[in-house]
Amino acid sequence: MMQATPAKHVVLTEFENGEGILVDLKTKRYYQLNETALLIWKELEKSRSLDEIAGSVVANYEVTPIKAKHCVEDLMKNLGEYKLIANFAVQQTGDY
Repeated sequence: MMQATPAKHVVLTEFENGEGILVDLKTKRYYQLNETALLIWKELEKSRSLDEIAGSVVANYEVTPIKAKHCVEDLMKNLGEYKLIANFAVQQTGDY
């Protein structure tokens, strides 16, 4: 499976308060990112794997590895549905 990456037609604007906005240049829609979603997006920009991104969430927030992975998967599913990321397919872990 290929690594999930930000779509080329999506740009990020980061704000000082720790949040950000994604702008889809094709649809002219924008999506607000909270602090955690911004962290995940920035990890995607670094070509990190799902497990590496979940590890970064664990390192920055008080959350279990399983919960972090589920949160990352949920956000990536949403990003994929809006075609904001490319090359992403969730593999069920059985940990639900």
